[in-house]
Amino acid sequence: MKSVVVCICLCFSLLVSGCGVKSVETIESSSVPSGNTPVEAKPESAVPNVEQTATIAVYRKPAAPIPTQKVEPKKPVICIEAGHQVKGNSELEPNAPGSKTMKQKVLSGTQGIKTKKPEYQLNLEVALKLEKRLNPDYKVIMVRRSNEVDISNSERAIFCNKANADLMIRLHADGSDNHKVKGMSFLYPSLDSKYTSKVAKKSLEVIKVVSKYVIQETGAQSNGLKPRTDLTGFNWLEIPSILIEMGFMTNLEEDVLMSKPEYQDKIVAGIKAGLDSYYSY
Repeated sequence: MKSVVVCICLCFSLLVSGCGVKSVETIESSSVPSGNTPVEAKPESAVPNVEQTATIAVYRKPAAPIPTQKVEPKKPVICIEAGHQVKGNSELEPNAPGSKTMKQKVLSGTQGIKTKKPEYQLNLEVALKLEKRLNPDYKVIMVRRSNEVDISNSERAIFCNKANADLMIRLHADGSDNHKVKGMSFLYPSLDSKYTSKVAKKSLEVIKVVSKYVIQETGAQSNGLKPRTDLTGFNWLEIPSILIEMGFMTNLEEDVLMSKPEYQDKIVAGIKAGLDSYYSY
């Protein structure tokens, strides 16, 4: 009896499976239209965007670095005054701003005892050499380039003030009734004068350095550093200043020496070395 039941169940199972289940081969063939090659479907999101792909593929060159501009140090402005002129001007001007003390506007200077060269000419010769030597390390401004001028001592100082110079260098030569006197003197505005107290300290600092190098270069006798309260060319200044008395034109030896181009070059070289040292070139 049991065997009969088992046989019936088996037959029923075979009948059901034969009617309702298709083979894998039948399913795959029925999902593809006849005459076409099967293509695997892909989701829309997986298809790359053409525009996006092109953007990604573009090579972006790194931005070039901005070149660093080299900042040139500011050149010190040097105002050079060659003392005196062909014709002195005996008219009077205040010795200082607001002062009641009056002095001659400008003198023609001394003269060489041997060379007969006038001081104003010697001063300009050295001044022009100094200008050439200082360029291009300094910005140089000349008070005068000719002996045929009429510029008072106060006007010379005011000229350098308006030029916003860092330093005024005044070039002169000395004279004396004693023909044996010789040597260089280095003058600067006095610390004790109300007219020059603001510029005196720096003027003294500069002349200490410059005088050392000038004496070393020339081998001249030094008559030292001398503060002055009476010079119109100092009293009108708003900037530091030094005055170099290059020697005595009333001394036979120094008169001849100062007219020699090679000695003038030594004076100029000493001034340049002193300025370089002071301004740390």
